[in-house]
Amino acid sequence: MGKRKHKEISTNSDRVSSKKDDNEVVLEPVVNSDEPPIKQTKWTNKQRVLIFSSRGISHRARHLMIDLRTMMPHSKSESKMDRKDKLFVINEVCEMKNCNKCIFFEAKKKMDLYMWASNCPRGPSVKFLVENVHTMSELKMTGNCLKGSRPLLSFDKAFDEEPHWSLMKELFTQIFGTPNHHPKSQPFFDHVFTFSISDNRIWFRNYQILEEDGSLAEIGPRFVLNPIRIFEGSFGGATLYQNPKYVSPNLHRRLLRRQVAQKYVNRVQSKKSLEERKPEFTYTSDVTDDVFVTIQPEDSKQNG
Repeated sequence: MGKRKHKEISTNSDRVSSKKDDNEVVLEPVVNSDEPPIKQTKWTNKQRVLIFSSRGISHRARHLMIDLRTMMPHSKSESKMDRKDKLFVINEVCEMKNCNKCIFFEAKKKMDLYMWASNCPRGPSVKFLVENVHTMSELKMTGNCLKGSRPLLSFDKAFDEEPHWSLMKELFTQIFGTPNHHPKSQPFFDHVFTFSISDNRIWFRNYQILEEDGSLAEIGPRFVLNPIRIFEGSFGGATLYQNPKYVSPNLHRRLLRRQVAQKYVNRVQSKKSLEERKPEFTYTSDVTDDVFVTIQPEDSKQNG
């Protein structure tokens, strides 16, 4: 009888052990760092901006381009484009890079900087002349912001007054606005991009949000965009708007040289007119004026 009980106890223990084996969870031999990152399905606004330039840009323009790339986590880079290539080639580059927006810096004569802001590949596109460029490292501002944080976009009320300003506002909103739940972005706001209109130009500033009361500190960079023309297509097409107050840098430099040359011409002409107006004799003398002049004895001795 004792042996039978021992056998029954052993069979019961085997059943319990088999149940435990069924309930055990075996962990996979994979380190957490080796697992692929979980994709965020909430990222619906998939805006990607291609930021690059042509060959021949200055060091200041290159630093400005790098600053824009660091401020915009949804941007992509590309090697410099040859100046001999046509601008419509950029649409193919954007397609290969899977980008639907583009900021292209074009340099001419190694002194003039132009910026194209385009919606690829259908358009529209805007061409600007970049003036008064000050980079982030050059300004050495006290403000600071975390890399990858999303910016608040602040536009002047003048953008809603005319249709061409409204079009630029919508284009800047799509280009500079970081999409929500972007993989490289941070889920909070700590700086502000301001776009203000003054003297028929767009002034760009970047500020850090210090406190909840709205106090700001400038970070940089800062630059001024002088609009030249709005095209219907991407980097070309029909002209939707042309700035009548725009003066090209070549014409501006020529006017300055003409002013300097005009000063020299005026000085030469004034000298010539002075010589022409100067008479040979200061006044006409009469011979009879010396008749009544008496000669003193001292003068006669000195002459003798």
